[in-house]
Amino acid sequence: MYELLGICLALAALLVFNAVASSLSVILWRGLKHLVSHHSVIKRANMLFALRVFPLASAIVCVLLLIIPAYVAHEPGMTGEVVTLKLAVITSLSVTGLVLAIWRGFVTWRATRQLITNWLNRAEPVSLENISIPAYRIDHQFPVIAVVGAIRPRLFIANQVFDVLSREEIRAVVAHESGHIAAHDNLKRALMRACRDLLMIVPCGRSLDLAWAASAEEAADEYAACACGSFGALNLADAMIKISRAVQIGARPTMHAGAFLIDETGGDVARRVRRLTEAAAATDNPYRQGDAIVSGLIKWAFPASILLLIAFIATDSDILKWTHIAIEQVMRLLQ
Repeated sequence: MYELLGICLALAALLVFNAVASSLSVILWRGLKHLVSHHSVIKRANMLFALRVFPLASAIVCVLLLIIPAYVAHEPGMTGEVVTLKLAVITSLSVTGLVLAIWRGFVTWRATRQLITNWLNRAEPVSLENISIPAYRIDHQFPVIAVVGAIRPRLFIANQVFDVLSREEIRAVVAHESGHIAAHDNLKRALMRACRDLLMIVPCGRSLDLAWAASAEEAADEYAACACGSFGALNLADAMIKISRAVQIGARPTMHAGAFLIDETGGDVARRVRRLTEAAAATDNPYRQGDAIVSGLIKWAFPASILLLIAFIATDSDILKWTHIAIEQVMRLLQ
């Protein structure tokens, strides 16, 4: 019973900590989004990513460094406490969330791998400028321009894209995908999906997911606008308009762990085109390497500082003692 009780407490704490921290992240973003609206989109994207993954990371660290050590150090081996019905229900929800997250992650990985295999079977390698990953052209009813895969990404471009876009416009859309590669957006998307799936029983944070997706696309737009010179923004805007017009009704890209220029709904193309035309008229570059470095430091500084603080607290025996007292109080509430 000692081991079973400890496992149930750890799993229940993981769910509760994650749910509470996720809710706080959503509240924090709602309070900050107007204040950071004037910052660059890459800073917003990195802030949103940090807010989205930090709850799960902090929950795991708290369980590993506080709950489990406090239980092992101060809980008697022979105790009369048992796993109550309330604790069992919370534990079951936590296990369900973990299983769903693992299963959906596996399903997405398998579907993405199958998609890449199918596309590669009928793909033709193509040589493109300024792209660091393998690129292919494929025959697809949707005008696909996409980086697919989180670990070993590949770039796929539909044949009709080469027909409707000029050389400069293709260079701009490739630069857009290079922006996703440089930011590791596919990997971030997979991590955020895992954080969301773990809380499918207690859904929250989807507004952060949507806000991050929009900011990531705008950041890739600005990356392309800067990388392609003075007319890069206008070339990308023209390419987005042409590709949107080439989308056939009912055509879908059918992708999973991928970042693509335009989805089947067209996304908010009008807003992105407007931002690109405004960027073309601006006198300064919308995307600067300094912004990427600073925003990267901001993205990891806050979570790292909190995790280090938790680790420091966990090394204090008095903290572990008070943590065990709190566990005992919770157990009484669950009687």
